[in-house]
Amino acid sequence: MSIVAVGINHKTAPIAVREKISFNPDQLSHALQEMLDNVACNEAAILSTCNRTELYLVQDANAQELQARVINWLEQYHGVPASMIAPSLYCHTDKQAVNHMMRVACGLDSLVLGEPQILGQMKQAYSQAKAAGSMALVMDRLFQRTFGVAKQVRTDTEIGESAVSVAFAAVNLAKHIFASLEKARVLLVGAGETIELVAKHLYDNKVGSITVANRTLSRAEGMAEKIGADVITLAQIPEHLAKADIVISSTGSTLPIIGKGMVESALSHRKHQPIFMVDLAVPRDIEEQVSDLDDVFLYTVDDLQSIIAQNIENRRRAAVQAEGIVSEHSDGFMAWLRGLNTQDAVLSYRQQCMSERDVLLEKALTQLKNDKSPEAVVAELATKLTNKLMHAPTSALQSAAQGGELDKLIYLRDIFDLDKPNN
Repeated sequence: MSIVAVGINHKTAPIAVREKISFNPDQLSHALQEMLDNVACNEAAILSTCNRTELYLVQDANAQELQARVINWLEQYHGVPASMIAPSLYCHTDKQAVNHMMRVACGLDSLVLGEPQILGQMKQAYSQAKAAGSMALVMDRLFQRTFGVAKQVRTDTEIGESAVSVAFAAVNLAKHIFASLEKARVLLVGAGETIELVAKHLYDNKVGSITVANRTLSRAEGMAEKIGADVITLAQIPEHLAKADIVISSTGSTLPIIGKGMVESALSHRKHQPIFMVDLAVPRDIEEQVSDLDDVFLYTVDDLQSIIAQNIENRRRAAVQAEGIVSEHSDGFMAWLRGLNTQDAVLSYRQQCMSERDVLLEKALTQLKNDKSPEAVVAELATKLTNKLMHAPTSALQSAAQGGELDKLIYLRDIFDLDKPNN
């Protein structure tokens, strides 16, 4: 029995390939059932995100055979030629697969080192496989151990403590300036990808209220609907600026949108309540002179980049510690798996011996009921039971000897302790 991880990610394939073999959540239950049937594996789970699609399998075939079957199945399921998939595919087996899965859950294999979202996606993959009935003892135990490792890495290291994107850094800085974001009122200027990510971080931190200002209202409304935000035009910013405790701007404008005079006017209505402002745009959205005003904390993208550079280094140091935790736990899981295999073998052998015993014992009891001599019954029982138990080992020894398999013969003699001196 082997554990195998097969997949592609942002390191091995461009998005044009990744999107071809991604799985929609609505597809997963059906896909898992198909995979069990067509790939011929015992257990299966699928992790599918924008940056990776990975299949985790428990199976009896060798890894090379399995990889060929997986490629064939992906080709048929997604209607994508194997020539597009195969060059980007990686395959990890046993400890390497376990180690890989744990590293993924900890964010050590992510585009952004230590990002936390992947753990939630891994938990979703677990739930979907559980619901589809494609998971049994081994895969279930592996996922549970993986979640425990990810939790320990988050607790014992600083892998996720430092902001490494400008959006996250901006929100993280706001959290340090304000005791709590739950009462803070935020004005976001722009509706592009960066502002959308800022909005998500703010929403996740349960910020008090969000207003989105954008040149095109329809674009802003689509984003605002997801986070329960209000929408205004750029022209309405002056009348709303005084209400904002936090202003974060990122537009494509070639000229500043928020000037010193506009901010001075807003401050006059705030009665010395400070405004935290972050300008993520290049060229700037907020006039440089705004930083000269009292009660304004203005940060530019360059200010955040220096913070991010230090934070990336902090995460790299934490990653070294995290790798040690992952290695320790992957070793532990493989020890458990080996024990499981040993237990299965011992259990099977024990059951076989007990079955032989029960058959012979029943026959002996019948003979006793028929008044056969007890001594003769016991002697026959002992002889037949001995012969039964000796049959398989004797056949193995004879086969090894006749075939000239010296290593196997030595191994069998060691197992049965045949070279031990008689007392």
